[in-house]
Amino acid sequence: MPRQPRLDAPGLLQHVMARGIERRKLFRDDKDRKSFLERFAVILEETQTQCYAWALIPNHFHILLRTGPTPLSKVMRRLMTGHAVTFNKRHKRSGHLFQNRYKSVICEEDPYLLELIRYIHLNPLRAKLVKDLKELDKYPWTGHSAILGRRKNPLLPKPPKGGNKKIFTPLNPTNVGHLTGAVNPACPVAPVDGTGVKKEKPLAEKTIEDVLLHFGETTKVARRRYREFVKKGMAQGRRPEFQGGGLVRSAGGNKVGLLGRKKEEREKGDARILGSGDFVTQALDRANELFERRVNTPISLDELIRKVAKDRGVDLKDLLSSKRTQKISNTRAIISYLAAIELRNSGKEIAPYLNLSEKSVSRCIERGKKLLDKDGKLLDYIQ
Repeated sequence: MPRQPRLDAPGLLQHVMARGIERRKLFRDDKDRKSFLERFAVILEETQTQCYAWALIPNHFHILLRTGPTPLSKVMRRLMTGHAVTFNKRHKRSGHLFQNRYKSVICEEDPYLLELIRYIHLNPLRAKLVKDLKELDKYPWTGHSAILGRRKNPLLPKPPKGGNKKIFTPLNPTNVGHLTGAVNPACPVAPVDGTGVKKEKPLAEKTIEDVLLHFGETTKVARRRYREFVKKGMAQGRRPEFQGGGLVRSAGGNKVGLLGRKKEEREKGDARILGSGDFVTQALDRANELFERRVNTPISLDELIRKVAKDRGVDLKDLLSSKRTQKISNTRAIISYLAAIELRNSGKEIAPYLNLSEKSVSRCIERGKKLLDKDGKLLDYIQ
């Protein structure tokens, strides 16, 4: 059975998992882990993607995300491609690092947000990377220690060199303007620098505050209650129901509790979704509506060529000439790959636009794939 396309839409909560090829290690040492998190921090801030929970296990990782305007596929392509290139270069290896594509499960927020945060943050304990909760509290390779304030949050992007450091305000029930849109003059939401200019907090800091606000009105109380909540989950072990599957899977596979429901509702389910039958329907409708909008209004091949050429500083006359400089050749390669793989144009359709033969277009597509693997940002051309 062919794989179903991934579901995505801005604002959806998604549990994302990725494994190393043949279950090999994605992280051989702390340097690999630090590199991954530094890249992740930048991507989250640039794409305005929230990460509520994360855990790095030697051969896989779990992350709980809420996407913003940037599609999940682009976020993950930048993260995974960037890590693979850095990892391969550092360890002098070649070939694929990840096993197939990542897995993502859309999650219904009310019943599952806190449950998934706990489940993901307990991964190192289940994997026996730490011996107990006390050790997990200070473990640097999961978001649990950052929520507790035991370690600096590695998902905070590093400030630019030579720039002013930001001054952040503490968590306070009157200081939640980023959630409600309100601002209390006595307790401003935005931090200020030495010049008195207000600065926005990084999204990663706001996200931790959002999590803690589920547990209490002050930081101290919220962190204590959060830790108690995590402790209660230690005896639950692995939770197969968190792998998606709609209403039946959300009930732990037990259909007995669903017998009182209508037949149509019992049958609602999708392996890509974790939630009630109604949520499954709503998520599918929302994702399909966005997918149809993208498919029905793609960028034209002519627009793509002009956009890429202009951005890369290549004159259209040179692009269509017989010149073979590296800059021009790479531009042709990027256009060919995006036109063929992302916009679904055939080589025969692309060739006359670039004044190339079909065979040359095929070579350009192969070269374009290598360029895209190194820089996932190139996908932005088709947005």
